[in-house]
Amino acid sequence: MPGRPLAALALAALLACTLAGCGPSTAQPAGGGMPPLTVGVVTVQPGAVPLTTELSGRLEAWRSAQVRARVTGIVNKRLFTEGALVKADQPLFQLDDAAYRATLASADAAVARADAALAQAAAQLERNRPLAEAKAISPQDWLSVQTTHKQALADLASAKAAVVSARINVDYAAIKAPIAGRIGRAAVTEGALVGPTDATALALIQQTNPLYVNFTQSASELLRLRKAVDSGQLKRAGGAGAEVRVVLEDGSEYKLPGKLLFADPTVDAGTGQVSLRAELPNPDGTLLPGLFVKVRLVQATVDKGIRLPQQAVTRGATTDTVMVVGADGKPTPRVVKIGGAQGPNWVVLEGLQPGEQVMVDGFQKLMMTGGAPVKTVPWSPPSSASAGGATAAPAAGASAPAGAASGRAPAASR
Repeated sequence: MPGRPLAALALAALLACTLAGCGPSTAQPAGGGMPPLTVGVVTVQPGAVPLTTELSGRLEAWRSAQVRARVTGIVNKRLFTEGALVKADQPLFQLDDAAYRATLASADAAVARADAALAQAAAQLERNRPLAEAKAISPQDWLSVQTTHKQALADLASAKAAVVSARINVDYAAIKAPIAGRIGRAAVTEGALVGPTDATALALIQQTNPLYVNFTQSASELLRLRKAVDSGQLKRAGGAGAEVRVVLEDGSEYKLPGKLLFADPTVDAGTGQVSLRAELPNPDGTLLPGLFVKVRLVQATVDKGIRLPQQAVTRGATTDTVMVVGADGKPTPRVVKIGGAQGPNWVVLEGLQPGEQVMVDGFQKLMMTGGAPVKTVPWSPPSSASAGGATAAPAAGASAPAGAASGRAPAASR
């Protein structure tokens, strides 16, 4: 058939071209061959890097007090608005105090009787004093007069104490705020019978400026940090009064910093955690007690730490590695020691030297190079924010000169 010679010729030509392309070649002709593959790198720049720990915590009111009845009675009135700010000693509930006022009146009358009895005993004592000195009455009669006077004094003191107790009960019938703060909803209404033995409080008052932040940290992690500080690998940061940052549930960081107050000296036997507490200003009342937050705390500082984008590090079960592009342009794996995370970066403690280039992207292309040299360009994160530490200059191709695309990436400010 006339088409067969043409097909055979085309197949032969294709085979010849394939063999020519796959054959070994010691030199590439000028202007031909595959150019080196391009990978993004950052240049290592050590510096002082704080090690930030992110821990889970919960907000707690700085002060809180339950409003409780101190005497038994029927609630006559509620004297506050739920959710409002109240002052210390502000009346909140008024109980029916008729019975307590009657008791107070009776106590006042008892004081008057005791006072009259004392006056009579005192007069009797004064009348018998000269008789006793003249031996005109027996010693037993004189002792009886003295005893009557002393008992009248005691009766008056007891009656006055009863007046104080009755007046206290009348005052307690007006239930007042123990502290200033924001009061919640009322647990009782008018007509309810309340008393000091009730399990439920009448209301809750909380002071929310400032707030406490309670959080926990693994005891093993604390010990590891302390060992690193003692060995000189890390520097201690903060301590009591160290600054903390709070991240809210929506991922945003609270605008005001907090202050670390203390770390509990004991470890929870059940969880192996150590409790910590910080103080957080809340002038606008934006934050509420009971809210779950994330706490960022700087506990140590690395003098010569290196920040690398997390995608540049391959984490393993026992070792962590990065790809370092040498002076010959060939990438080789390097084992590094990671100290922790800081935002989108890993903090590298050991394994890299200043000025070395670390690959951040282009890993998929390495399988195509077969160990051949690669072309490096400075890497930049998706956003315009600097990656810090071991950050890179703006990506090549945006505004960098063509000649600056090869060789080492320019140093970037941290």
